[in-house]
Amino acid sequence: MNKGRVVVVEDEPAIRRGVSDALRITGYDVIEAADGAAGSIAACQPQIDLVLLDVMLPRKDGLQVLADIRKAHPTRPVIMLTARGTEEDRVRGLQLGADDYVVKPFSARELLARVEAVLRRSGPAPVAINTIQYGRGTIDIPRREVRWGANHRAELSETETSLLHYLMSHRERAVTREELLERVWGITTDGLETRTVDMHVARLRAKLKDVAGTDDDEAILTVRSRGYMAGPGLLVLSQAG
Repeated sequence: MNKGRVVVVEDEPAIRRGVSDALRITGYDVIEAADGAAGSIAACQPQIDLVLLDVMLPRKDGLQVLADIRKAHPTRPVIMLTARGTEEDRVRGLQLGADDYVVKPFSARELLARVEAVLRRSGPAPVAINTIQYGRGTIDIPRREVRWGANHRAELSETETSLLHYLMSHRERAVTREELLERVWGITTDGLETRTVDMHVARLRAKLKDVAGTDDDEAILTVRSRGYMAGPGLLVLSQAG
């Protein structure tokens, strides 16, 4: 299955070949460019899903290429590849519109993980969910509360509500703890423990336990070696718009 079309702009043949081979093996269609001028043309053509862009390039440097891409395609995902590791260089690239920044040397595994993460973030915005049915109860997202029975209510914190909404918006797949930290908490995961996600999931499960009316229907499923996903018992009743 074709996972998308990626342009690799890198002047070092060994790195370009290694990156391109790793992408092709994983299922991506790859277009290669060995200098900034050719890279700008390739990266600005239609139907490109992501660009991997070296900073130090002949004929036109990577930051100039990035400016060309942003002018032609303001939202096209771009990951910068560079030997420059200073904070100033990273900040400059991000300020010019790069979606991520990978410093050489990097492993193929790390790069592929960054590619997948950026493609997930740049996908179509999920539809806002208003209400969710779960067992005997109704979860009201805007009000941040759960209602079940005659007079039973439970409040959800803002983080718990955002966590549930994100899992429901991406319920077709398992969501990693790292992605949740980045997208729900708004923090990067470098060097951080992910136990905070586990604790919030535990609290959310406890609040929803009585709502389901059964011990067999877990609201949030743990997917081993991956993360969490919304359980099949959670059903969307209404969406915004």
